[in-house]
Amino acid sequence: MKVGILTVELFLGEVGSLKEKRKHIKSLVTRLRNRYNVSVAEVNRQDSWQRATLGMAAVSNQTAHVDRTMAAIVDFIAAQACLEIIHYQTEVI
Repeated sequence: MKVGILTVELFLGEVGSLKEKRKHIKSLVTRLRNRYNVSVAEVNRQDSWQRATLGMAAVSNQTAHVDRTMAAIVDFIAAQACLEIIHYQTEVI
């Protein structure tokens, strides 16, 4: 069994309040869960209105499948108009 962990730090430049940030993050988390069948949570910077850190985990029996899933998630997040990826880190255990 292989477990992939992805941590993504985001900048939300167009957001003007915590309420608006939470709306964008909740929407993104829901789409990631539905599209990629991964566990997703906001793991840091909950009180910062222009930054967020998301943590994701996926389980598979093949390392290549986990790597492809994590790469697809990064590409999906990068394609979002109101978000900018500052940093991301992938780890497969």
